[in-house]
Amino acid sequence: MHGLHHSLSTLPSFAKSADKTAKKSTVASCKTLQIRAMRAVVQRVTSASVEVDGHMVSEIGPGLLVLVGLHESDTDSNSDYICRKVLNMRLFTNECTGRGWDQNVMQRNYEVLLVSQFTLYGVLKGNKPDFHVAMPPQKAKPFYESLVDKFRKAYRPDAVKDGVFGAMMKVNLVNDGPVTMQLDSSQSSK
Repeated sequence: MHGLHHSLSTLPSFAKSADKTAKKSTVASCKTLQIRAMRAVVQRVTSASVEVDGHMVSEIGPGLLVLVGLHESDTDSNSDYICRKVLNMRLFTNECTGRGWDQNVMQRNYEVLLVSQFTLYGVLKGNKPDFHVAMPPQKAKPFYESLVDKFRKAYRPDAVKDGVFGAMMKVNLVNDGPVTMQLDSSQSSK
C-alpha cells in the first residue's frame, strides 16, 4: 500500500497536468449536459382528471395527460416544439389496420389534459428538493397559459383541458398500457 502511494506521488508533471485537464473537461461536459428545456411527461390514458379543493376542474376520456415542467430559460420555440411533438406522437393503435404506434391523439379525435408541474425540474440537495431552475411563478403562469393556447389553436379548443396553475391539485389517471414518454424541447436542436 505504501509503495503504491509513493509511485502515484512520483508521476511526471505532464501526467499530473493531463489529469487536471481531464477533470476540468469532465466538469465542463457535465455542465453542458444539464437539460435547459421545457419538459413534458406524456401519458397515454383511458381517462384523467384534476381536482382542486375537492372540486373537479377538468376531466378527459381517452387521450393524453401531459405534465409540463417549465425551465427558467424557456422561450416560444420550446413551447412550439413541445406542442407539435405531443400532438403528433404516434402512441395509439390504428383500429382499422391493427397497427400499433400508428396514430396520434388528433387522428383518434381524443383529448389532451395539460397540467403545469414545476417539480419536474426538482433536484435533490441532500434529501431536500430544490427547484431553482424551474421558471419562477410570476413568469411561468403567462407562459404556461400561452402554451395551453398553442395546443388549443393547433388542435381543437374543446379537446384541450388543463389544471389550475399554482394550485394544489389531485391528478387522477388511468394509464393505458402503461405508456409514458418523457420529452425535452432541447431535442429540437438535434
